[in-house]
Amino acid sequence: MSESRTEISSLGEFGLIEHLTRNIELQNASSIVGVGDDAAVIDHFGKQTVITTDLLVEGIHFDLMYTPLKHLGYKSVVVNLSDIYAMNATPTQITVSIAFSNRFSVEALSEFYEGIYAACEKYGVDLVGGDTSSSQKGFVISVTAIGEVTPGKYVRRDTAKKGDLICCSGDLGAAYVGLLFLEREKQIYLESPQVQPDLEGESYVIGRLLKPEARKDIVEFLEIQNIVPTSMMDISDGLSSEILHICEQSKLGCVLYEEKLPIAEEMRKAAFKFEIDPTACALSGGEDYELLFTMSQSDYEKIVLNEQISVIGYMTDAEEGMKINTRGGQVHPISAQGWNAFKK
Repeated sequence: MSESRTEISSLGEFGLIEHLTRNIELQNASSIVGVGDDAAVIDHFGKQTVITTDLLVEGIHFDLMYTPLKHLGYKSVVVNLSDIYAMNATPTQITVSIAFSNRFSVEALSEFYEGIYAACEKYGVDLVGGDTSSSQKGFVISVTAIGEVTPGKYVRRDTAKKGDLICCSGDLGAAYVGLLFLEREKQIYLESPQVQPDLEGESYVIGRLLKPEARKDIVEFLEIQNIVPTSMMDISDGLSSEILHICEQSKLGCVLYEEKLPIAEEMRKAAFKFEIDPTACALSGGEDYELLFTMSQSDYEKIVLNEQISVIGYMTDAEEGMKINTRGGQVHPISAQGWNAFKK
């Protein structure tokens, strides 16, 4: 049975926007005017406003051969919310702009928007605007997220202090290993379309890639514990790349400990199937969307209560460089081997 297909041209741009946004209900008091006017109106009632934007391009950031459109809509929102949380702020609104070729139907775009609305509902965020356009080929997504923060409570990357503990949430490297599985199965499919994909037992690592979550829970925990990190960012390009950003921008060095890196058992087993080192995946794999932050040693007692936070090292003088101590007792410099969209 073939599903019915509605051509975009049958609705026109305004008809399409109306179709995709007709059921929006605003959740935040700060969202005063949403979709349907010339511009959104937002009033954050004395809070400071935080804004971030991300571009996702088919063939560079995602592959529709193995990325369901609903997951892609969800992920497009989450990666932006993660940047808002990384500023110690609360996301409140998003805008979504898309450009798509004529291979996409109204049904396909509706599925994409289902994922967007699922993320908005989970994180309490309002979709308040955006734009649609045709593109000559492929799918391009631009999401802007807006958030609010109590004045002076936002956290930057350049404010870490010597002696601060380096912490990260969750576990690292699983999204990268998930990508390896999906890329492997894609190659097998292209060569032998009759072969069924073999992803048995890999739902954790694949889920980490296709449906990441932003760490709202960590920001809420820090607030309840009255901890303001001294610096923070999200891990989108890999731990090694991100800690180098914090070190360079804070003009400090660091020491990480290999045995302290949080690695899920599912990721470790999956990495061994590819005969790659789980530590390398944790350091260099991208798209984990965990939070990396530094904080004063005096707050250590408060965070040991949270199993979702690992202390993985500490900040040092810049002269000491950026190093990792291995399980075998060796010391290596950390290199930025993170994911780079411009590498070919």
